[in-house]
Amino acid sequence: MVETVLLVGIVASVFVGFNIGGSSTGIAWGPAVGAGLLSKVSAAALMTFFVFLGGWTVGRNVMDTLSGDIISIEISLAAGVAVLFFIGLGILIANVFGVPVPTSMTTVGAIAGLGLATGTLNYETITWIISWWVVTPVLGLWIGATVGRYIYPELNRRFEIRSSEGSLLALDRNSSLPMPTLGPNTTYQELGGTIVVLVIGCYMAFSAGASNVPNAVAPLVSSGALEVNTAIIIATVAIGLGGFTIARRTMESVGSELSDIPLLAALIVMLTASSITTALSWIGIPISLVMSSVMTIVGLGWGRATRPITAREAIRGDTDAELAMGALTAEPDAPVTKIGEAESEEALDAGDLFNPRAIVKYVSMWIIGPTMSTLLAYGFFVTVGIS
Repeated sequence: MVETVLLVGIVASVFVGFNIGGSSTGIAWGPAVGAGLLSKVSAAALMTFFVFLGGWTVGRNVMDTLSGDIISIEISLAAGVAVLFFIGLGILIANVFGVPVPTSMTTVGAIAGLGLATGTLNYETITWIISWWVVTPVLGLWIGATVGRYIYPELNRRFEIRSSEGSLLALDRNSSLPMPTLGPNTTYQELGGTIVVLVIGCYMAFSAGASNVPNAVAPLVSSGALEVNTAIIIATVAIGLGGFTIARRTMESVGSELSDIPLLAALIVMLTASSITTALSWIGIPISLVMSSVMTIVGLGWGRATRPITAREAIRGDTDAELAMGALTAEPDAPVTKIGEAESEEALDAGDLFNPRAIVKYVSMWIIGPTMSTLLAYGFFVTVGIS
């Protein structure tokens, strides 16, 4: 009987990890694949390796929080399988209805529901986690706004990333030992930009592993049914499988609903979101990578749009400057004006940076997702009596 329950639990873990791989691979490697810098297969392979690295190192801290700190008792095998069911249910809802359910928050909610049902919830830990859920989007918004207002225009002017025709590198066969050299149309700036894109993609994959590997297996680790190292390997294989299969579609469409931003802006968002997520994972906070990504995009666009207004004018509220929320998408073709100067016609005519409805949907699910998983898990465990 125990073996059967464990098998069901592993299948549930693989399902959760498979779907995490499908979504996370698109987020981490969509910009690079879209720019034609590497193939989908190469992106999935890099994703799998760095997810494993993130889960094996920083992810252990999140694993400890999920498997032992949120409630004061060990999660039994049966309860662990039930928790994974609620996580998988949240992902299924996301896939069927196109609703972005944050996996880390759903996981915490399901475990918290078990703690409420059994009277073993660690309120100090759950308060600490929720406080970071509140701080994270504010931090992403602030960093994005600061970069967008003061730094991004100059970065975009100096470090614009473009892809030239032909191969990036070639082999110089003029010597006895063939040596790699730049492609026929490749510039050193393009080569440097490509390396930056790949490094940031690897960093984001590492961050995704640190935050998401524990989501797929922590309930089984807490029960003692799986050893930590084995659990990390199972989660990595499942995430990698998702990266090689369903992620092929998400890598093509990533960001289309939320925003339409230049590659450089996407890299800034990825770097910011990955840094926030990795830092919080390091201290054991289960956090959604999407949370910081979304708010950094909003902040980046808002900060760029407010350049026509000086800080003094904003404080006094006496300005009639026209703001262009899509100004970010007009660069680098549009001239960059100084802070306090009116926007160019190109910036004013630019399309919208992001879809407000998509932003509302994301933010609402940060509240609805963990709340529903907590209530459903609480009702289930009270009714069934599993602990």
